[in-house]
Amino acid sequence: MPGKLVSVERREDGVAVVRLDRPKANALSVALLAELGAAVDGLAADPPGAVVVWGGPRIFAAGADITEFGGPERAAEVALAFHGALDRLAGLPRAVIAAVNGYALGGGLEVALACDFRVAGAGARLGQPEILLGIIPGGGGTQRLSRLVGPARGKDLVLSGRQVDATEALAMGLVDRVVADDAVLDEALAWAAELAAGAVVAQGLAKRAIDEGLSRPLAAGLTLERALFAEVFGTADAGIGIRSFLEHGPGKARFTGA
Repeated sequence: MPGKLVSVERREDGVAVVRLDRPKANALSVALLAELGAAVDGLAADPPGAVVVWGGPRIFAAGADITEFGGPERAAEVALAFHGALDRLAGLPRAVIAAVNGYALGGGLEVALACDFRVAGAGARLGQPEILLGIIPGGGGTQRLSRLVGPARGKDLVLSGRQVDATEALAMGLVDRVVADDAVLDEALAWAAELAAGAVVAQGLAKRAIDEGLSRPLAAGLTLERALFAEVFGTADAGIGIRSFLEHGPGKARFTGA
């Protein structure tokens, strides 16, 4: 359920907007992560067509709440809070787009990495600066970042702690689109609405095949793909899409999301 730090707006076009709202910098406290996980659980129980995660017009999230850091036991608790919320976000059976204004650093970047796509403003800055505190990323950054941009680029960002601007982030594949700062949310919403109008159950199965397949040997990934390929033919949208193709050609189906 949404709370004081995270809100959820379900729009008429089928897009749900998850808003991080903890002034001044959306520091990711354990409480905020608990609210984010609860919001994601609500979306998973009644999936929208697509999801946009936004931190507001000024900043996406500057990172974890450093005041909550402590010794190894406390660090394990904070990491568990991150993984609990972000694994659920990554596992949503719908496309999830991060709309990144301003800074997405440390835990903030880890939230964006748990999304399927990232739209960044021209003035955005992204990075994993934990090494500058003498620590390492603990919310998935060492794993999701390197899988996205490759191990060498991942090590470059994690070991140096440097920030990249939107242009470099786009070039390395860290973000997918760069637009004017004041157009970030609109771009993400338009992209999400386009996806929400499609065969969203099939999108979810395709997302699962890709994400789970990448963590398995190729043969196991292909086995998973075969199973999900068969499963998707049990959806209403598969029947609609195939009939529409045979009668009207490609790209004209009007899907129901079932």
